[in-house]
Amino acid sequence: MSAWGLGRRTAVRAEPVERAPAVAVSQVSKVYPGGVRALDNVSLTVWPGTFVAVMGPSGSGKSTMMHCAAGLDSPTSGSVRIDGREIAGLDETCRTELRRDRVGFVFQAYNLIPSLTLEDNITLPLRLAGRSPDRQWMHALVERVGISGCLGRRPAELSGGQQQRAAVVRALVAKPAVVFADEPTGALDLHSAHQILQLLRGLVEEFHQTVVMVTHDPAAAAWAHHAVVMADGKVIDALEAPTAARLADRLIALGGR
Repeated sequence: MSAWGLGRRTAVRAEPVERAPAVAVSQVSKVYPGGVRALDNVSLTVWPGTFVAVMGPSGSGKSTMMHCAAGLDSPTSGSVRIDGREIAGLDETCRTELRRDRVGFVFQAYNLIPSLTLEDNITLPLRLAGRSPDRQWMHALVERVGISGCLGRRPAELSGGQQQRAAVVRALVAKPAVVFADEPTGALDLHSAHQILQLLRGLVEEFHQTVVMVTHDPAAAAWAHHAVVMADGKVIDALEAPTAARLADRLIALGGR
């Protein structure tokens, strides 16, 4: 069992008290119509500059937790803060604005628009918000992920790995407080998946980004600095410097519960 313990907030990396967590989920529950409890009093703190994986078997609540933490869904009770701002009570318009300004998303599906060039796909969310991209920052990201020669091409001309790299840049171009990645390697071959995970880890360490990744894959979660394991809507364990073997053993043990 993790030294962080259960029944307390699960915290990732100690930071100076004057800094706000990138994400702070406190005693969050989510109950759907019919009494289905997807989350049961979940607390999790993610500090800036960390890569956190959230794991668990199907139905564990990991995706619901991410949706509530990212402002895509509202919890039934509890508090959710992104970069110090409470979002649990915001209306949909305000949540949309907060997601646009402070949250990035990377999904299993690349969600690139086929008729647009890669550069236009990357900058589209900013342009829709009436903002101009920081060109220096964007080109630093593009160089770092290795797609600088592809900006004028359309998604169909690129490999899956290249498209996902573009999706990562799109998630980061607005300088969000946190990037949520939902099974970001699920549609990729092993080689491309390895490259994307290496890229996410590198962006965290080199640019002090914050990434929260939901995955069912112990090998993917092992790239994170920390892993949180969920079951039955609760955080049941937290591991520092996780390995694929430890995480796989933990999931096997859950299967026998």
